[in-house]
Amino acid sequence: MQHPLSQFRYCPKCGSNQFVEHNGKSKHCDACGFTYYFNPSAATVALILNERDELLVARRAKEPAMGTLDLPGGFIDMYETAEQGVAREVAEETGLQVTETHYLFSLPNLYMYSGFCVHTMDLFFRCTVEDATRYQAMDDAAALSFVPLREVRPELFGLTSIRSGLERFLKEYRY
Repeated sequence: MQHPLSQFRYCPKCGSNQFVEHNGKSKHCDACGFTYYFNPSAATVALILNERDELLVARRAKEPAMGTLDLPGGFIDMYETAEQGVAREVAEETGLQVTETHYLFSLPNLYMYSGFCVHTMDLFFRCTVEDATRYQAMDDAAALSFVPLREVRPELFGLTSIRSGLERFLKEYRY
């Protein structure tokens, strides 16, 4: 497997092309001495249940995995907490306002974006929303619907970490 930073040929500090693999998680610039450590990007996933134990499910409007099932969520912005990030993503994709977040677990993931492999750390949250009946598909969501938990099929979800996270959630969640 190629080093995660193999596409980066020049030092981000001095611009030298003497930017070489240092170890499995960093590259080092032989010109200026700068070492850059590669870390995953933080992303969020929202598990939103209504009062009937139905899960809010999205259909992806964009690549990767366009057209497949997904859960609301996305990348955390700079200077944002994970809780703020999941609430913002839910609002952007569903129009719903998050009133409570409960961190559940995290999973590492590889996310292809514009032909570039982004290493992510996906943070799964159980979210409570203000009025679960007032949703609308926006941004990365082409469609939204509530699905009874007993009918959720992780294998129908297009992204690996979402499938794995749903399997874990369904196994641990008592309904």
